[in-house]
Amino acid sequence: MNYAFPLIAILIWAGNTVVTKMSAGAIFPAEIGFYRWLLAGLLFTPFLLPATWRNRAAIRPHLGKIAILSVLGMAMYQSLAYFAAGITSATNMGIILSLMPLMSLALSIAWLGQRLSYGALVGALVSLIGVVTVVSAGHPSNLLAQGLNGGDLLMLLATVAYALYSFLLKKWQLRLPPMQVLYLQVLVAIVVLLPLFLLSDKTGLNSRNIGLVLYACMLASMIAPLVWMQAVHRLGPSRTTLFFNLLPVVTAVIAAGVLDERLASYHLTGGLLTLAGVVLAERWTTPVRR
Repeated sequence: MNYAFPLIAILIWAGNTVVTKMSAGAIFPAEIGFYRWLLAGLLFTPFLLPATWRNRAAIRPHLGKIAILSVLGMAMYQSLAYFAAGITSATNMGIILSLMPLMSLALSIAWLGQRLSYGALVGALVSLIGVVTVVSAGHPSNLLAQGLNGGDLLMLLATVAYALYSFLLKKWQLRLPPMQVLYLQVLVAIVVLLPLFLLSDKTGLNSRNIGLVLYACMLASMIAPLVWMQAVHRLGPSRTTLFFNLLPVVTAVIAAGVLDERLASYHLTGGLLTLAGVVLAERWTTPVRR
């Protein structure tokens, strides 16, 4: 039963990648990004504002760190993903996002003194080959001739932002109630994204996009984090993180069924290589130097 928690979270987040792709053309990226967090903030406020206000003395010293986390994990990551969705496929987005644990591990090795392992070295190389296979559509020479697709580049930058977010969460170890930290990040995201929303063109909420906004808000922004926190509590962070490796597979399956995205052989090859590299980095922990 405990394994249901991370599986549900991964299913929701994979579905959100498909929803992000579906939002392209239905609503402007700056709109859905702002509406998503605004609605989440409104729904969270009656339940979390009183306790957060009572805990303000403990929260105040950490406000700068919470703001940085919000900018990286909520404003930058998701906004870049919404812009990427108009140019690349949901399948590509899921495979590129699967690099996040490996990027976070690399940051931990560089700045937290975590020992470099053979798995990290080999896994980084294998995952890199996998991602190059996907973004070049199975022809790496295309990257030299044409460069990286704009959507894939934006998704890569989004993944870097989320890896920094995950790394800083681990580095700072904020000793605050997790739900209060999440709520404050949502509030910061609303403020940060407001100028972009005001300057952006507007589609407005309508029958074509309201369901996408509700999914992104209620399922991906509220329910999935709660379920993931429960998974970490019940299984521990290391075992829970392993389930993140299922994200590209689940995303590809949903995208094929919902969006009729064609799964080419290079998706399978590149996706398996990327997944194998991440698993190697997480499981082969023999240090390079003792």
